[in-house]
Amino acid sequence: MTKKISKYDVAIIGAGAAALMAAIQAGARGRKVLLIEHTNKIGEKIRISGGGRCNFTNLHASPHNYISQNSHFMKSALAGYTQHDFIELVESHNISYHEKTLGQLFCDGSAKQIIKMLLDLCHENHVEIKMNCHIQSVTKKDCFELDSEAELFESDSLIIASGGLAIPKIGASDFGYRVATKFGLNIIPTRPALVPLIVSDQDKSFFTTLRGLSNSSLVSHKDAHFRENILFTHKGLSGPAILQISSYLETFNNEEITLNLLPDFDLTREFTIHKNNKKTPANYLKNHLTNRLVESIATTQEYHTSITDLKKEVLMMIAEKIHNFRVKVAGSEGYQKAEVTVGGVDTNELSSKTMECKNVSGLYFVGEVVDVTGWLGGYNFQWAWASGFSAGKHC
Repeated sequence: MTKKISKYDVAIIGAGAAALMAAIQAGARGRKVLLIEHTNKIGEKIRISGGGRCNFTNLHASPHNYISQNSHFMKSALAGYTQHDFIELVESHNISYHEKTLGQLFCDGSAKQIIKMLLDLCHENHVEIKMNCHIQSVTKKDCFELDSEAELFESDSLIIASGGLAIPKIGASDFGYRVATKFGLNIIPTRPALVPLIVSDQDKSFFTTLRGLSNSSLVSHKDAHFRENILFTHKGLSGPAILQISSYLETFNNEEITLNLLPDFDLTREFTIHKNNKKTPANYLKNHLTNRLVESIATTQEYHTSITDLKKEVLMMIAEKIHNFRVKVAGSEGYQKAEVTVGGVDTNELSSKTMECKNVSGLYFVGEVVDVTGWLGGYNFQWAWASGFSAGKHC
């Protein structure tokens, strides 16, 4: 049976943040736009983000908050559509929001308000949406041909906004990477990012004892440092600061991170000042850390000897352990628990101004499928809005 052929100016594969923004902008230019989603839900990552309230951007978003093989690539898109532009859009639709911490903006109500806003704008701009539509092959002759089970779509421009590998239960797949590879584009190796970390079996008993305990810490790996809460788990570590540092680990195998468990307090100085204190280091530490954390660390005799009876080098060793608590990372909890994907379509293959492939006219890649990964806290949504806007304006 001959398949029905439907023709469009622009076809967009994916229905997340970047796809919806690209569709809105292309539609606003009068382009005939088709949005194709392989699941039965639109904007699912938007819906589940921020505990259902969507951390939709960050007041402090700048190129500094992103990881890429090319640290300059995201500058043009982020300047072309800023966090303030998206905030203005949210305000124009009477969606109330609040700043939580560190510039993170959340809906007062529900993430569904953001999805509704984007869908309303798609409808206003005559974007056609096909759900539960599986594209089996993508080819290009005079135009792009997208072959689905029931229908053949043709388009002059094609935007791949199919996301990365994180959270497969909501439909994440390697589709975008396969399309890029088919057209000869280089892929930067991918790995989970913003993901909880696993420690070695020999260290697990220590972390299991502390399961559920949270502590404000400075977490470091090489030149990367993040100051937020950490959370001890039965497998290792999670919490905002751990998720942040996870994006900078290249293998998750035998890499080391350092925890400063008392970042606002200089124990070296305090022990020097209070050298004649009759308290034990353990009791002294309990003024600043939870009892459970101190008891798990203070397992040797020196922690239970009065400070005045300890040699300076022993006190410095205790201070060093608290301020530079070293953790060997044995793995991560994988794409199932990761919020995003590091790596993806090589930015050297794309125009930073338009997101179009340099060597394949009319083919664009936006959002998480590209080798641009933001920090935790609304930065990845801002990249989605900005890259989608760039492609939508030029496709």
